[in-house]
Amino acid sequence: MRTLLSEADLNEGVEKLASKIDDHYGDRPLTVIAIMTGSLVLFADLIRRLSMPQRVGVVQASSYRTGTTSGELHVDSAMMIDVKGRDVLLVDDIFDTGKTLDRLCGMMHDFGASSVRTAVLLQKRTEHIVNMRPDFVAFEIPDEFVVGYGLDYLDMYRNLPYLAILEPVEIAATAAELET
Repeated sequence: MRTLLSEADLNEGVEKLASKIDDHYGDRPLTVIAIMTGSLVLFADLIRRLSMPQRVGVVQASSYRTGTTSGELHVDSAMMIDVKGRDVLLVDDIFDTGKTLDRLCGMMHDFGASSVRTAVLLQKRTEHIVNMRPDFVAFEIPDEFVVGYGLDYLDMYRNLPYLAILEPVEIAATAAELET
């Protein structure tokens, strides 16, 4: 694997992301929702850096169930906290096609959120399927398949403290290893 962002780079990026969010919301209470599972590491680091009063929750969304290309989006909001009348910040790991954030923003509005903003660790430099863009972005990255800092391939590599590009040969090796 080739390191794309070091642990120090990630810490600095999350600090800047938190600062942008603090500047936008000030002291207003905020409901921060993690889009599971890829954003968990970012989410934990981010909420500890935010200064406003917070309620936190999670929503499960996945479109990468079996590989490296986005498929059908599955959303499970059963464990999500009430957002009615609240300012909501959705936190996701990566903005790739945009389908996940676009759909979840719509759901938050349907659930009665007063406002919905989005924060992502990564935004790929690629053509996005949807018109919306994240409100807060820590890093723009090339259109590569990345793992680490919560991002995975077949549920592996989430624990890496850095962000790495997973090369095609490594993708194949990981898939073969998990089949045995």
